[in-house]
Amino acid sequence: MSAIDVATREAVDRGTLRVLGVPVSLVDMAGAVDTVTGWGRSGPAKTVFVRDVHGLMLALQNPALLALHERASLVVPDGMPLTWVGRLRGFGSRIGRVPGADLMAEVCRASAGTGLRHFFFGGKPGVAETLVERLTQTYPGLQIAGTFSPPMRSIEADAPLSPEEAREIEIIRQAAPDIIWVGLSTPKQEYWMMKAAPHLPHGVLLGVGAAFDFHSGLVRRAPPWMRDNGLEWLHRLASEPRRLWRRYLVLAPLFVVKVIEEQISGRWKAP
Repeated sequence: MSAIDVATREAVDRGTLRVLGVPVSLVDMAGAVDTVTGWGRSGPAKTVFVRDVHGLMLALQNPALLALHERASLVVPDGMPLTWVGRLRGFGSRIGRVPGADLMAEVCRASAGTGLRHFFFGGKPGVAETLVERLTQTYPGLQIAGTFSPPMRSIEADAPLSPEEAREIEIIRQAAPDIIWVGLSTPKQEYWMMKAAPHLPHGVLLGVGAAFDFHSGLVRRAPPWMRDNGLEWLHRLASEPRRLWRRYLVLAPLFVVKVIEEQISGRWKAP
């Protein structure tokens, strides 16, 4: 059994909620932080998807992306909608909101001074370096293994490993990190992580997307009261309407309709 398959087995044992057929781990922030830091201390490479409504709807339209969710070590619920669905279906406190930016902050806080080494892969040129500067100021004792800003390019799920991807993975392997933050867009970051993991002897790869921009100060995040009440989407839409209008005004309402249909039909209870 491969390391990825072993990690998948661990995720299944933890418990999984299926939302429109997409697996989401039953986990809250504390559980996610404990799991990530524990995996960072020992064991083979693992993959963590941070799943929001947008990514879930993309997975429904993209069989390759959906298949990768089945193999991921952990799929945490980013944002309130998936948490609300879990609680609606009786999972209560077993599931809680785990946004990528908050997960990065909490893992950095928990690992500062422990010897765990972090690598930051993604962002525009200079963003990862600024991110590291701010994080090390906020969390004294945080150990950095390295940073890398990849060029803009397409990444395909089923394509063989390219020479460029192989070089990137070798840079990370040589740096020997325990926790690898990946800041690309969905589905690029999921494709890249699943291609990289089999070639790394160790390390937790987490796809956190916009967390690089938030923590570097490049993009201003919604205030806490909006995040806590499921309104972060409104802040992001107001900030970047041209880029995000389809995500929040088309895909999000479609998600609500599909979840209601699934709830009424009882299909979510099927194994």
